[in-house]
Amino acid sequence: MPKLLHLACSPRADSESAAGAHVFVESFRKARPDWEIDPMNLWREPLPEFEGYLLEAKYARIGGKGFTNSQHDAFAVAERLALRLSLADRVLISTPMWNFSIPYKLKQWLDVIIQPGLTFRFDPAQGYLPLLKDRPTVVILASGSDFVTGMNRGRIDMATPYLREVLRFIGISDVRFLPIGPTTGPAEPIRAARDAAHRRLAEMAARF
Repeated sequence: MPKLLHLACSPRADSESAAGAHVFVESFRKARPDWEIDPMNLWREPLPEFEGYLLEAKYARIGGKGFTNSQHDAFAVAERLALRLSLADRVLISTPMWNFSIPYKLKQWLDVIIQPGLTFRFDPAQGYLPLLKDRPTVVILASGSDFVTGMNRGRIDMATPYLREVLRFIGISDVRFLPIGPTTGPAEPIRAARDAAHRRLAEMAARF
């Protein structure tokens, strides 16, 4: 059964990114009722800290050394998280923008799965090479201000270029971003931005 992995990255169940994801998933279910939806809330999933035996395992692999039993067990957790991504035929990431970038839980998940020999490899002649196959991915990015143009009053959206590059690094290049903003301030601009984003999300999901 084909699978859509949904990474939910907001700690708030009633957030704008969560609301946008709900619209997308419901439209997707109608268009593809035979698909499995794999919801992954990064605030509820147990993510390992990137330290201790997991950190040792990374450098052991870089140095071409074998794992100790403790390093093997720690790295197995990263392998399971990366496998969950690699088994997905489509990916949906719904996230708020925090301080112009991404929530630390999403960064933690990325830091755990982006491991040598797991999602990328290094070749002396070719450099860094991705190990995951490409797959269509949608990123819903909700922000307090309107960053549709990439900048707001001199402030830069650093979340979009970072996510685009880090996903490309592991092999995922087919990525479309759907910004939602502003989500704070006067009610009318918030409502207009939400309605426009939800219409686009429903349309995108039907073709995704």
